[in-house]
Amino acid sequence: MKITILGAGNMGGAIACGLAVSGGLQPQDITVIDHKGKNVPRLREVSEDINVVVADYSSLLTADILIIAVKPWMVEEVLKTHKALLENPKQLIVSVAAVVTLAQLQEWTSPRQPVFRVVPNTAIAVRQSMTYIASQNADKEQREQVFRIFSQLGKVEFVEEKLIPAITSLTSCGIAFAFRYIRAAMEGGIEMGVYPDQAKDAVLQTLRGAIDLLEANGNHPEAEIDKVTTAGGITIKGLNEMEHAGFTSAVIKGLKASNIK
Repeated sequence: MKITILGAGNMGGAIACGLAVSGGLQPQDITVIDHKGKNVPRLREVSEDINVVVADYSSLLTADILIIAVKPWMVEEVLKTHKALLENPKQLIVSVAAVVTLAQLQEWTSPRQPVFRVVPNTAIAVRQSMTYIASQNADKEQREQVFRIFSQLGKVEFVEEKLIPAITSLTSCGIAFAFRYIRAAMEGGIEMGVYPDQAKDAVLQTLRGAIDLLEANGNHPEAEIDKVTTAGGITIKGLNEMEHAGFTSAVIKGLKASNIK
């Protein structure tokens, strides 16, 4: 299977590097097109066998799967400019560009082309992405192909395209929201006298434990909260103070604000 990744920036580069070290693909079967060449050294550090090219689009003609990882506003121009190289009706067109719809991908390629809209997050760089996929004109085997590829880079689910904006808020934007919580918790720890690195380690391990607990027992988060909120205890005092400051409301408002349809 030959894969071409159009775009070598943060997302395209992360996908290429993740696939190269996953063992599921041979690095030499991965071609990454870097428009200006500035990302070549970074990719070569991961694997000398990744085929990194600069502004050479010839691999579009032979790729079984084309992953489009350029900025959303560039997708139409790139596909229309190189449409003559996209003549294989069985080639799978996979876009990780936010807000670009399946209908637009279809319009800019071919009415019968199998197209996929994929929403990963930046944890794809460490093969821990939560990735969602919607497709059009793809059969079961083609869907399974794309599923297998992104399963090497984290957890994957198929969804209806209408859910993509909400999913993007929860996962793609959501990872930034998680980082903001980590930063806030670190700053609180520092104010209480904990050194920054200690605070960071404490928060990260606490979050790992929370995730493992929920995955192990399948409980609702509130059930786990109840286990540590003893009557008159310090945990409930802290939780109530956060709620008075609008914690839950702020999270919901932030998610809804980023839910652009």
